[in-house]
Amino acid sequence: MLSVLALSVLGAITLVFGLIDSLKSVLELVSSHLMPYFLPSEVEPLTKKFGPWAVVTGSTDGIGKQYAAELARRGCNLVLISRNLDKLRAVASEIEKQHSVKTKIVVADFSKGAEVYAHIEEELKDIPLGILVNNVGINYDYPMTVCEVPTSKAWDLINVNIGAVTLMTKLVLPRMVAKGRGAVVNVSSGSELQPLPLMTIYAATKAYVRSLTLALREEYAPKGIYVQHLAPLFVSTKINAFSQRLLDGNLLVPDAGTYARHAVASLGRVNNTTGYWVHGIQYTLVKIAPEWLRTKVGHHLNRQFREEYDQNKVKAE
Repeated sequence: MLSVLALSVLGAITLVFGLIDSLKSVLELVSSHLMPYFLPSEVEPLTKKFGPWAVVTGSTDGIGKQYAAELARRGCNLVLISRNLDKLRAVASEIEKQHSVKTKIVVADFSKGAEVYAHIEEELKDIPLGILVNNVGINYDYPMTVCEVPTSKAWDLINVNIGAVTLMTKLVLPRMVAKGRGAVVNVSSGSELQPLPLMTIYAATKAYVRSLTLALREEYAPKGIYVQHLAPLFVSTKINAFSQRLLDGNLLVPDAGTYARHAVASLGRVNNTTGYWVHGIQYTLVKIAPEWLRTKVGHHLNRQFREEYDQNKVKAE
């Protein structure tokens, strides 16, 4: 009888702590978004808190482009890193005209692996960086099994989703530590929540990003470095181009601009967040389910996306 009671108490305590852990980031996200309206004196400008320059990888499309624009709106000068020179020039010009900040562009294809970082380091050496946004990432072209993934694509996923966040952080951190301040934002994904069949490698790379980020925070928070784990769920960007439903968007699937405004509002205030309050609620509800069930549901959802992709491909032909 006592053992049953003890197990019941232990289960209740575990549930309470799990709910607190899940709800904490949602409440912090809401408060970070409302603080400028109710406690404006408590909101320190990002440039004062971290430094005048931010570097954003994968900054010519989707979340990266909009996140960079939102940082510029808040007064940050920007280093924009991407692989397409024409797009970089266009985004830099647009941001400079709209927000009157300085920009610098760096062409780098992270899928090339180790060879790109010496060039990036040289380009950044004279920039007083305060914020690093590790946003660059790629997904499958559409849901598929591991054996269907081309070997070149598998390496691209590893080099871009794992290599870039690791090496860019390693490259920038020493100078931040020397100044005793700085921010590193690592963009992960809700796919980190469980193994994700039909996007197996992609989800595994995002689980890596989460693990890396949480460990980095423990190492570098005492040195004055703020490290944020940012894990959006579905956002209407071309990384989800395999599904027209996702591209069309809805309340649960915001456009990149809406998402970026909410995400940047959390910068410096929330350690672990989805970046968007609706995603925070979804994240909390998903975590309640056991991992095996989340995996099954994810598999079912990706099968639906694969069917949608195949049907649209047939229509296009």
